[in-house]
Amino acid sequence: MAAEAGAGELQLRAAIGFNGHIPSGLICHPDKEHVLYPLGCTVIIQELDTRKQAFLHGHTNNVSCVVVSRNGVYVASGQVTFMGFKADIILWDFQKKELLARLSLHKGKVEGLAFSLNNLYLLSLGGQDDGSVVVWHVEKREAVCGSPASARSAGNATVVVCSSCRDEMFVTAGNGTIRVWELDLANRKIRPTECQTGQLGRVITCIKMTDDDNYFYAGTSSGDILRVNTKSKMMTNYGPQKEKFSLGVTALLWLKTGDLIVGTGGGIVALCKASNYKVMKKIQVQGAVTSLTCRGQGHQFFVGTNECQIYRVNYTAFKEELIATCHNEAVHDIVFPLRTSDLFATCSKNDIRVWHTPENRELLRIVVPNVTCHAIEFMRDGKSIISAWNDGKIRAFLPETGRLLYVINHAHSLGVTAIAATSSCKQILSGGGEGQVRIWEIGERSHKLGEILKEHVSAVSCIKIKKDDQECVTASLDGTCIIWDIVRFVRKQMLLANTLFKCVCYHPEEYQLITSGTDRRIGYWEVFDGSAIREVEGSASGSINGMDITADGAYFVTGGDDHLVKLWNYNEGAVTHIGVGHGGSIARLKICPGNKYIVSVSADGAILLWKYPDSH
Repeated sequence: MAAEAGAGELQLRAAIGFNGHIPSGLICHPDKEHVLYPLGCTVIIQELDTRKQAFLHGHTNNVSCVVVSRNGVYVASGQVTFMGFKADIILWDFQKKELLARLSLHKGKVEGLAFSLNNLYLLSLGGQDDGSVVVWHVEKREAVCGSPASARSAGNATVVVCSSCRDEMFVTAGNGTIRVWELDLANRKIRPTECQTGQLGRVITCIKMTDDDNYFYAGTSSGDILRVNTKSKMMTNYGPQKEKFSLGVTALLWLKTGDLIVGTGGGIVALCKASNYKVMKKIQVQGAVTSLTCRGQGHQFFVGTNECQIYRVNYTAFKEELIATCHNEAVHDIVFPLRTSDLFATCSKNDIRVWHTPENRELLRIVVPNVTCHAIEFMRDGKSIISAWNDGKIRAFLPETGRLLYVINHAHSLGVTAIAATSSCKQILSGGGEGQVRIWEIGERSHKLGEILKEHVSAVSCIKIKKDDQECVTASLDGTCIIWDIVRFVRKQMLLANTLFKCVCYHPEEYQLITSGTDRRIGYWEVFDGSAIREVEGSASGSINGMDITADGAYFVTGGDDHLVKLWNYNEGAVTHIGVGHGGSIARLKICPGNKYIVSVSADGAILLWKYPDSH
């Protein structure tokens, strides 16, 4: 596209998010100052004390595994890709935060990675469509040799770990298979030995080697732990025999004392004696534990869960402290209160969260279980947050405490899909999945239905109201945008296009509109007579789902299924800056009051804050 040829790059200021579904995705760096974790297509490096973030950009699709070398010099990360395509492994320099090499052999997905003891080799395991294990030479940045990871009779291998004493030995395990491998560098071969587990058939979910290399411990999905002798390749014991861990062992840590820390699918983090697997201390966290990582010698460790929470645990006290949290489902909307950029609210399945922008931390969480919030809005007077839910209710909450203020039941028959409030705070406009637009009269202690505007025949996706509260525009998936008079409750104009409209914005001077949707075009329209002024190509692929315009109307931002945030010059209709970083479709985005930054939210649960370019 000609419009994007000279576009600058948007700087990512901060990311709120953590992909907690990746096994061992959260890693504490050996320097004890940083943690690394994946989010979408990026790997985030965060300083523990200052919470400053750095980003490793380079993957073309979601990151599936991350690993750091023993001395902390290298970071390696693997990704998923589409069927039949090569999935890259990227080798990074930790200090300089730059890409050293792309290693591509595996197809579909990189399942697991491990660095050998002295960083001579990097071992990689392909996903179930690939099924091979490959040894890479780190210095030469090339593959040494590869082999199918498991026997044909066994299941897929999903875990790979290295020996603690030698570079040439490693272990892979998975569904009904545990193998110890020896690398023969002279002949460029790797030779496996199956480990015997007797009558036990188990799916291995995680492995930890002891420091002297004599044994390794394997956690299973059945909730027990196997101890295997590395020399004889035999299982020596397993446990706990009676009280197995609920929902499987999902993460393990081996301590210098010889004890184990076990993370389970039921959200229990337990300290166990290695001899008899007896639980000595345990704590409960939210969600299934997917990562356990030591800080230093293990006086402190971190826990990552699949509900995207990160906890810090002190080993001696064995008490958990929540240090980071984010949405674990797709985020549907983001709003700023009037004239303040320090707070913003986002909504998702089950909850609404209010965030503090300078520190990127969660201030408030309003939980409504098992329903999805589609849209939110701060009332102009700041006294309530109104929200649209898929159970057909409009709920209003107090912004300080999150207490429920009132509920409008049966507001729409197919769920409430869009919401807006007038600047007098006396009316709420809501749009439903069935296409109706309803106007609600909000009093001090009462709320009643004022009017119903029936024109749209499909879900209303966006509602914007003029500053004087006399007119509004509604965008719908039926291919129309309608400009309404909300004093006389009649239709003024109708904009038609061959698209499903997803978003609409008034120009601040309110004589023009911009719209966009699934046809990837941004349309400029005259408000007065509903005529089309011009169209620009908004994206090369995928629908445009969100847009927002600056207070002076000179620039606007768009985001959509191509995962890119684009900043446009309004008059020229040209892209000035592009932001790359989302791993999922962008649902909505906003420019904060005062033009300090742009906040975008996406389907992978990420909230990204971009620095608004100084040149503007």
